Formats: sequence, C-alpha cells, structure tokens
Amino acid sequence: MEPSRPDPRAARRHAILCVLAASATFTLGAALIKTLTVTVPVFEIVMVRGYIAFLAMLPVLWRQGGLEAMKTRRPLGHILRTLYGFFGTFTSVYGYAFLPIVTVTALGFAMPLFLTILSVPMLGERVGWRRASAVVVGLGGVLIMLRPWNSLAEASQQPFAVFLVVAGVVAWALAMITIRRMGEAGEKNVTIVAWFTLGTAVLATICAIPGWVTPTPLEFGMLVAAGIMSGVAQLLMTEGYRTGETTVVAPFEYGAIVYATILGIIFWGEYPDIWSLTGVLILVGAGLYIWRREVTLAGRR
Repeated sequence: MEPSRPDPRAARRHAILCVLAASATFTLGAALIKTLTVTVPVFEIVMVRGYIAFLAMLPVLWRQGGLEAMKTRRPLGHILRTLYGFFGTFTSVYGYAFLPIVTVTALGFAMPLFLTILSVPMLGERVGWRRASAVVVGLGGVLIMLRPWNSLAEASQQPFAVFLVVAGVVAWALAMITIRRMGEAGEKNVTIVAWFTLGTAVLATICAIPGWVTPTPLEFGMLVAAGIMSGVAQLLMTEGYRTGETTVVAPFEYGAIVYATILGIIFWGEYPDIWSLTGVLILVGAGLYIWRREVTLAGRR
C-alpha cells in the first residue's frame, strides 16, 4: 500500500492556528511587560528577557556543537545587530509604559516599510513604484494613528515615547539588514541569535545597575513568565512557517493587533478612536501589499 499523503488543508489549518497562537502568546507577554513597567525599570525587564532567551538557546547550542557554534568571523556584524536589536527591544518596552498596547503593537508592523526604504541604499535593491507607493501609504497610516499635528493627541500619546518607538522600529529594520548581510556571508542562524540574546542581556545588565530596583517575588515571576511567553511565541511562529506556505500564514500575524486591542480595552480602558483604527487598517493593508509583492517577485526569480 502507498503511504498516505498529508492533507494539505489540515497542514494549512495547523500552520494558521500556530501563527494565531503565537500572536496571542506574544501579546499576552507584552501585556505582562506593560503591567511591570509601572514598578520595574525598563532595563531590568530587558535584562531578564535576554537571559531567559539565552537560556532557552542553550539546548540548541549544545546540539550545534556548544562553544563551537558561537565562533564567528563577523564580530562587527554581531555588534551592530546586537546594538540595533537592544535599542529596538528597549524602545518597545519603554513604549508599553506610556502608550496604548495596540499603538506599540501596530507600530511594530511598520518595520517592513522602513526595511523597504533602507534596502535601497544599504542593500542596493530596486524598489518599483508599486512598493514605493505602498510605503508612502503605510507611512500615511502611521501619521493618521499618531496625528502629530493635533496638540491634544500629542498630549495623550506622549510624543517622546512615540518618537522612541518609531526609532526602535527603524533600528529593527537595520537589524534585519545586518542579519541578511551576515546570512549571505555564511553566518549560521543559531550563532546570530545566540550572540544577540547574550549581548542584549549583558548590555541591559550594565544599564540596569545604576537604577536597580529589586523586584518582588511576584514581579520576578511575571518577568520570567513574560520571557517564557516570548520563547513559546517564537516556537509557535517557527512551527507555523515551517508547516504552512508563507503566502497563507503571514497575514495572520496581524492577529496581534486584534488581541492587543482587546487586552487594552479590558485591562487599561484603552479604546481606540476612529482615527487610530483607520491608521491601523491603512498600515496593515500597506504591509500586506509589500509582503505579497515580495512573495510574487521572489517567485519570479
């Protein structure tokens, strides 16, 4: 008898559920972090997340040869990737302290817009008028969300926090470009992730020492839980992309915006107004178009 072939529809459902679960788990972790920012300094939150992420990497490092997997011929690339990623992580956690959780979540999805812009001078990529138009529209969505021309909105949105979060999103785009360059040079994924998690933890520790506040047992438990949730979300997201087509599962990442909106309303009374909802929809639409365009062009190469 011929072996039964896997049901493609079941595989797609499995992949979609994994991505939806990953988005939900990540958002729950973000909600814990937002709660912790009231009493725990931002650098301490970043520090604990970094160490937990590195500890989670140890089994993978062990299977890849232990310390041999940490060897690199691209030290400068790792330094840049760590600095960009550390700044991006810090600014997102800082944003949770002063902005609605859905605002920080939605702004994170602006990263592909900045990645498209930066890929032209830094990677020499060509961006056609379709993707360029989508970038302009997406940035327009960001402006509609934040409304910097409205003084009342500025007061409620904490303009400095907004600026930091957007700067952090740009830093994440720079980190992605650095990762791509190292990948093209033959650097292993496990090496890149290991040095980033360890570097982030060490930098955060140095920054946390001057203003150290010892967390209570409950706060420490929440910190650990947030770190574990982040790791679980990464595993679920990896499983989703491993078992399903990118063209099918990628749009479901935007479920995080829905989850963040619900949690923001329930726990912090953060009701998005019509402008914020409009901006989010425009940003999501532009991001999906850029993603779709990338997949289409990749298929033609």
